[in-house]
Amino acid sequence: MKDRYLSGGSAKAGNDAENNTDDIQQMGIPSPIGENPIACLTIIGQIEGHMVLPSQNKATKYEHILPMLMDVEQNPDTQALLLLLNTMGGDVEAGLAIAEMIAGMKKPTASLVIGGSHSIGVPLAVSTNRSFIVPSATMTIHPVRVSGMVISARQSFDYMRDMQARVARFVVDHSHMSMEHFYQLLMSRDEMANDVGSILDGQEAVDSGLIDQIGSLSDALGYLNERIGAKPSSRKRRS
Repeated sequence: MKDRYLSGGSAKAGNDAENNTDDIQQMGIPSPIGENPIACLTIIGQIEGHMVLPSQNKATKYEHILPMLMDVEQNPDTQALLLLLNTMGGDVEAGLAIAEMIAGMKKPTASLVIGGSHSIGVPLAVSTNRSFIVPSATMTIHPVRVSGMVISARQSFDYMRDMQARVARFVVDHSHMSMEHFYQLLMSRDEMANDVGSILDGQEAVDSGLIDQIGSLSDALGYLNERIGAKPSSRKRRS
C-alpha cells in the first residue's frame, strides 16, 4: 500500500513497488496507513515547493503529501489524522496547498507542534480540527518573503501584499486569533534583531489564540480517539 503515495515526479518510470517504498522512506515520509485507525503524517524540515532543495536539506515534498491526504480521507480503514509538525517553513504556495487539503477533510484531524512550526508552518498547525503544542515548542510569525530576482515595480508589491493577505486570512479563519493581533505579531520589531515578526513559545501561542491548547502526544491521540465514530461534519470555521 505504501507505493501508492509516490508521485510521478519523484521516481523514474519503471521502478517497482519496492524501490518506490524505499524512496519514500529515505525522504522521511512514512506511509500514514497501517493497522492503527489513526494515520500519522509528519511535516519536517523545510517544505519543498516548485524548486528542488539541495540533497543535504531535510525537506517535506508537498507532491507526496497531497496524495497521502487524499488516501487518508477516502480510505475506510483510516478514521482520523494526526499531523506532527517540526518545520522551519518553506514554500508559501505549497504550504497553503497542504493546509487547505487538511482543512477540507471530513475525518477528525489534530495537529501537534513539537520543536517548532515556523513561517508557513503556522497555517499548517491551525488547519486541523484541534491544534496542540508542547510547552517547549516555538512558532515564528513573520511577513512573506521571496528569494531570487525581484522586479522593482508596483505589481511586485501588490503580489506580496495579496499573498500575505491569503496567509493571514487562513490563519485567522482557522484559529481564535483576530486579524489585528495577527498583524501586530507579524510586524513586531522587538522580537528579532535582524527581522520583523514574533516568536511565540507554547504557552504564548495558546494565550494568543493561535493554538487551541498545550498538550502532548497522548492528548492529541485522546482527542482523536474521542472523535472516532462521531457523526461527520463539515470543517468548522473559527472566528
